[in-house]
Amino acid sequence: MGNISAPSEIQGRRIFFLNPTGPVQHQVIEELVQQEFEVYIARDHAKLARALKKYSDSIVFVNLDEGMPEPEWEKWIRGMMDALPDIDFGVFSSNNEEEIKLKYINDVHVPCSYTHLSLDMSKSIPRILEILKIVNAKGLRKYIRATMENDASATLNLPLAGNFIHAVIKDISVVGVSCAFEQDPELTKNALFKDIQIRLQTMLLKAEAIVFGSRMDGNEKIYVLLFTQRIDPEVRTRIRKYIQLNSQGKMDKELK
Repeated sequence: MGNISAPSEIQGRRIFFLNPTGPVQHQVIEELVQQEFEVYIARDHAKLARALKKYSDSIVFVNLDEGMPEPEWEKWIRGMMDALPDIDFGVFSSNNEEEIKLKYINDVHVPCSYTHLSLDMSKSIPRILEILKIVNAKGLRKYIRATMENDASATLNLPLAGNFIHAVIKDISVVGVSCAFEQDPELTKNALFKDIQIRLQTMLLKAEAIVFGSRMDGNEKIYVLLFTQRIDPEVRTRIRKYIQLNSQGKMDKELK
């Protein structure tokens, strides 16, 4: 298995699914996103190969049934494992023959195993989670954060003195949000705010949060708000979905 460098031990590792089927995308990937794994979808093996030179401690699951004949995939995976030994590969296939399974596990030596593709992938999820634990996919990181440097539509309205004051979100996780107001409201540390409105693209979410503190970023004052434990679980679910979409959008630009 790949030698994990210090940054990935702390920040976790990127997980790529190459040509995932619908069930993989909607059952496996969605579950991994909700469990705070950093997951991406790729549709072009040549473009992914270029990106992996930059993210050379990633984890890659390849669908052997799409894109190329299986022998070509075997050749590609072997070549990638030689060129980028810190990447951990796994494979998916609808082929359930023991011979091909054993080839990838015992001969090609893919660290993340061989998973049989079926319409119901939910039974495979615990196994995939176990594999990701073995290859230390999460590192020490508990929560994934999205940064909004190019998303002016990510905003927050905070109730203050009978009005809502407007802020632009700088980053968000299920734990909290950092934001900058048009005019500094001089919020006090530990102040509790209920009925905060958070807009993430087309989603409008409600939350309550405590002011954790503030910092200066150039001339801009950034406030950090931590969500309380009373946050609706559905809000957490939707924040994680947004974070994955945000991250995927950035990765798509790199995979062009």
